[in-house]
Amino acid sequence: MTQLSFPKDFVWGAATASYQIEGAWDEDGKGESVWDRFSHQPYRILNADTGDVACDHYHHLSEDIDLIKDLGLQSYRFSISWPRIIPQGTGQIEPRGLDFYDRLVDQLLAADIVPMATLNHWDFPQVLQEKGGWPNRDSVDWFTEYAAVVFERLADRVPFWATHNEPHVVAFLGYADGHFAPGIASYAQAFQTTHHLLLSHGRTVQLYRELGYPGKIGIVLNLSTYHPQTDRPEDHAAARRSEDLVNNLFLDPIFKGHYPANLMRWIGAMAPKVQDGDMAAINEPIDFLGINFYFGQLVKFQHRGLFKMDSTPNIDPGWGMTKKGWGICPSQLTELLLNLKDEYGNPPMYITENGTAIDGAVDETGFEDDQGRINYLRAHFQAAHKALSLGADLRGYYVWSLMDNFEWAEGYDLRFGLTRIDFESPDRKRTPKASYQWYRDVIKDNAVVR
Repeated sequence: MTQLSFPKDFVWGAATASYQIEGAWDEDGKGESVWDRFSHQPYRILNADTGDVACDHYHHLSEDIDLIKDLGLQSYRFSISWPRIIPQGTGQIEPRGLDFYDRLVDQLLAADIVPMATLNHWDFPQVLQEKGGWPNRDSVDWFTEYAAVVFERLADRVPFWATHNEPHVVAFLGYADGHFAPGIASYAQAFQTTHHLLLSHGRTVQLYRELGYPGKIGIVLNLSTYHPQTDRPEDHAAARRSEDLVNNLFLDPIFKGHYPANLMRWIGAMAPKVQDGDMAAINEPIDFLGINFYFGQLVKFQHRGLFKMDSTPNIDPGWGMTKKGWGICPSQLTELLLNLKDEYGNPPMYITENGTAIDGAVDETGFEDDQGRINYLRAHFQAAHKALSLGADLRGYYVWSLMDNFEWAEGYDLRFGLTRIDFESPDRKRTPKASYQWYRDVIKDNAVVR
């Protein structure tokens, strides 16, 4: 067997998000988030699941640090719950919330694990939603105030920061489709939300620089590839619109200082309201780009809908679909990374999420033989290695996820974890899966079999 070795300083990690694992949704002074409100409404979440308890990470912190240590992770990516820190969104700080993340960071560092913190992984304060949410330009100031509080407490020890996780999902699943919190269906609000998320990102990067912190700061985007289903010109144009809507709507402002011109013409009066200086702030240089990759799409023109397009999963030969309905196409990870190298100046990049939902066979001890996840991850690690060999500046890889968790609108139906969580047991029993053991060997060897 041939091994594909990674650079000696390549970072292997795993990722989680606050609302998906913490639980303790109303404990120790925490305020309500939009996801707390959304999941408590009828018909929003599969099986009426909520994140009220989730993995109960808030009460199992030390046990979960032991999982991270035993896995051999070199870095752990987590997110911070804004309403746990500032229950009313602005103003009074809840010290018990900051204390929780203090303990998390200190225990990670004691175990020689590098923390990567995400400031916003979707659990926006509900009280600020009632003041207009992200479409309100005041959200930029609300967010930077929150960021300053967290930086003051943790930035001396956390060397990697991401401002937002998947702002496209917040804007378009939350404000255009209404599928996610806060459950609003307005494309005009979605595009204004996009602008304020990007502006708050840029202003927070500027703040981090002004305060002189020694670490690195960037943003995490969900990115995919979009190919036309046929050679018809209208399919090519539809594929470009898809790429503009998901990828370039965020990449272009951050790296080039402007929104995609064709997309802005297409949406017309729904284009975001931009003030003087906004684009320069959004274009503030970042230290790294986080990439969440799960699938590629084949796109065709269709005459209905705002964007006149439809898509089907791109599936590599020999592969199929995930339980979530995403096509498995490791080749598209290579293509995406090389496109970012060629089109956006080859920034330092991390795969900040990649993984799949699998239902493996579970024995009487709770051990899950999730060979399908192992096959999926191996193929994507190989694809990442190929991009590296062709010059992509890829610095690390964070598997989604450390543990099974609350998977947003799908509740607990989809299991992405390297660790199985028994959601029926009072203590949320944790059992490492076969993929956990396999990934531990990859990290130890810093290599994957070809």
